[in-house]
Amino acid sequence: MAQKSFYRSDRVSAQLRRELGTIVHQAVREHALPSVSVSDVEVTRDLAHAKVFVTALQQERSAEAVKALKALTPEMRYQLGRAMKLRHVPELHFHYDDSVDRGERIDNLLRDHPPMADDDQPDDMADEGDGEGDDRRS
Repeated sequence: MAQKSFYRSDRVSAQLRRELGTIVHQAVREHALPSVSVSDVEVTRDLAHAKVFVTALQQERSAEAVKALKALTPEMRYQLGRAMKLRHVPELHFHYDDSVDRGERIDNLLRDHPPMADDDQPDDMADEGDGEGDDRRS
């Protein structure tokens, strides 16, 4: 029998991401929470648990937002149960997704420190690549 390349947990994860995106957006508006959005959802194979990764518009308020979402988890699971046809709605575990922040930090570092031009390279690096007089083995 050929192995399925697309597991049920992957489909459920994608559907959870869509549904939770809507539910979290509503919760942010209704409860005046810091603005967050669902960036990813990872579901265990047995569909018992789901890690919900969120990004925040204001990084400094991310902890506050995740704490509020954790407090609203029972209500969100109830809404998920009504929106999705699942026998058992996974336990939701909210986590802050800092990959966007890390990406911005890297982008800023690259912008602040542009790559060195060939003229700026140290002397021992400038001679590499000509192949002449190079008795080092790679």
